[in-house]
Amino acid sequence: MKIAEYGDVFPPELDGVGAVIKNYCEQLAAMGDSAYYIAPGHRKDGRGFTFHTMLYAGVKIPTEPYRFGVPRLDARYRQNVRNIPFDIVHAHSPFSAGLEARRIAKKRGVPLVATFHSKYYDDFLQKTHSKLLARLGVGYVVRFYNKCDEVWTVNEATAEVLRSYGYKKAIRIMPNGTNIPQVSPEALARAEERIGADGRRVLLFVGQLNWKKNIRQILNAFCRIHQKENALLVMVGQGPSEGEIRAYCRELGLTNSVAFTGHIADRDTLMGIYSLADALLFPSIYDNAPMVVREAASVGTPAVLIRGSCAAEGITDDVNGILCENTPESVAEGAFRAIANSAVLGEAAKKTIPIPWQTVVSDARARYMELIEAKKHVHT
Repeated sequence: MKIAEYGDVFPPELDGVGAVIKNYCEQLAAMGDSAYYIAPGHRKDGRGFTFHTMLYAGVKIPTEPYRFGVPRLDARYRQNVRNIPFDIVHAHSPFSAGLEARRIAKKRGVPLVATFHSKYYDDFLQKTHSKLLARLGVGYVVRFYNKCDEVWTVNEATAEVLRSYGYKKAIRIMPNGTNIPQVSPEALARAEERIGADGRRVLLFVGQLNWKKNIRQILNAFCRIHQKENALLVMVGQGPSEGEIRAYCRELGLTNSVAFTGHIADRDTLMGIYSLADALLFPSIYDNAPMVVREAASVGTPAVLIRGSCAAEGITDDVNGILCENTPESVAEGAFRAIANSAVLGEAAKKTIPIPWQTVVSDARARYMELIEAKKHVHT
């Protein structure tokens, strides 16, 4: 098969959705398919992968890891994409990448699959501070998904979010995967050097440094933890709120107890940091099925999550993770429980949460083939 995977972000600037696309393409290529990661970006960044890449012109969005793609203005891209007889197109965004994916699928007469990844209402509201504009934005999103041949979400909670926006058609659940890594002693040593734990308990956050991730709750909880436990909070990532987050740490008197690592591109080092942590603090009520929870579980590190959040789907309290309420007191109490029982919780998380990417993409590939056959029958 020739498969187009469209997204709004490309390595090295990679978010969770970009990581999903990258893993899809890697696995599809390993299965013998021609998988194309198509996104806005610099062509030089598209080298050295096991799969095909096709990058087009885009305008960098300030403070965000995204570019607003303008594929119709990129003559080289238009020429390249014109020559590839795609069998199916998969959109991982309803915006510029999704519109281009829809155009290509329509022009080729092939199926268009789209995965709903994000809570777009929250994004629109944060950017515009207008509920009216956020509702209008969600209306656009629903119209986009209504025009796709099939819509996927990563779990049932995320499907409910899309339904709450007004989407009424069928939704297929296609989860995200995580491979179980082998963390080498060298990777652990690099991780130790990077964070400087010095024998302290390690609590970890990995993700975009953006207030929408409920980071204020993490810091307020860590104030309480820090009073009773010799602990280090490690913040891995970068983002638009980083300056404000650092300032808030100073305000709380946590400067020497919070380590900011920035973005860590080397996966082995990142997995080493996960391995060193007693628990992942991830009280986000924005995220749907965060990759970081699965990555932490893959090395036996349990997560502390908000009860009832999309991110907490699949977590049983005190069994393979910790569930708490959305208050600093409860998050702190959850962190203490995670620290006290980290090894047992982590082992259960490792056994129950990760699904190998090969399994996930094999299921997706089988569904691609069914959709391609169904489309052929429609045309005949």
